[in-house]
Amino acid sequence: MMGSGTVRDLLAAYSKDVEKVIVADVNDEKMDGLADDIKDPRLETIRMDVTEESKILEILKDADICINGVPTFAGYQMDIFNACYEARIPYVDYGGMGIYTVKQKADHDKWVKAGIPAVLGLGADPGMSNVMCKAVAEELDTIEKINLYWAAKILGPENPVLVPPYSVSTLLGEYANTSKQFINGRLVEMPPHSGKEILTLPEPFGCMEFMHTQHSEPLTVPFARGIKEKGIKEFTWKLHLPDAEHEVYKGLVKAGFGDFSSPVVIKGVEVTPLDFLNVLIKRNIERNQDRIPEQEGYELHLAIGSGKKNGLATTARCSVMTTPDPFYNDYFDAATSMNVSIGAQIICRSKINPGVWGPEEYFDTAGYFEELKKRHFRIMMKIETSREL
Repeated sequence: MMGSGTVRDLLAAYSKDVEKVIVADVNDEKMDGLADDIKDPRLETIRMDVTEESKILEILKDADICINGVPTFAGYQMDIFNACYEARIPYVDYGGMGIYTVKQKADHDKWVKAGIPAVLGLGADPGMSNVMCKAVAEELDTIEKINLYWAAKILGPENPVLVPPYSVSTLLGEYANTSKQFINGRLVEMPPHSGKEILTLPEPFGCMEFMHTQHSEPLTVPFARGIKEKGIKEFTWKLHLPDAEHEVYKGLVKAGFGDFSSPVVIKGVEVTPLDFLNVLIKRNIERNQDRIPEQEGYELHLAIGSGKKNGLATTARCSVMTTPDPFYNDYFDAATSMNVSIGAQIICRSKINPGVWGPEEYFDTAGYFEELKKRHFRIMMKIETSREL
């Protein structure tokens, strides 16, 4: 879902200097459907099983960059990451859950010596959210804390059909797993649904309750150059899904779908709960297309940093909002898919910075935000200074 949106963005009129995009996957039907829909001669599809290392290396040999669109929980992130190192090809992934982040970052020196970059977690959250944190940090001389939030709001009739906003495995992981948050200067493991906090946000969001979920931003942002040195003591990530969807995923975890990789046996056939759920949700969507109502979706990404600037207590807020817009009609979750494309293009166009990085370490905020504006993202920066300390 995210990969198809990234391909659309790479081949869009506002993207520059993209000569060719190779989509490599095992799903011929989806690849052919995407190619038929886009009808761009620069798009090539190749059938590839990601377990075949020699095939990955063969495809990578002439590439300028590799975008890893395999879901994190599929378990192949390190295989693709290491293949890019072997092929000496820049690497980016959608990241998100922090499962491999620390392990990948540990290879930083190796990638520096090889002269190639890897940027981890390059979607909307993580990805754009990391760059927002950098923008907030740049407004502060010293940092007490940065708190990061993501909220979704749906207006219109309630949907009787469950249509996941992104990967079901990611959603279940967010609702079932513990998370690591940076509190009192160190990473602390927090239980699912913890850290509940109510914020009053601009319309149409209103009053919303947020909670900690598993994510990668706390594993990179408080340790990044330009942020760590400013004395940051706290960095947290919190999520709000629309109320109806929140109850669905909470209920699925209660039913046992949170342990989605351990197989169960149904009439003598072994199947994982995740595979079963994905097939069921897909079938239900296909059978009930006529019952899915018209809705308007809004997303708010918010970074709030507090500390000092020029000796004064200062709060810096950076928000990015997406609103219903015909511009996004061909995209599934435009925020995530477009940001991967933005980052990959910047890496290819700019001077290479070798190593393994979080997005907050690699990208210039001004240039990145200009790319967001081209794609109709609404960006707001607000600085408030209260009193002299």
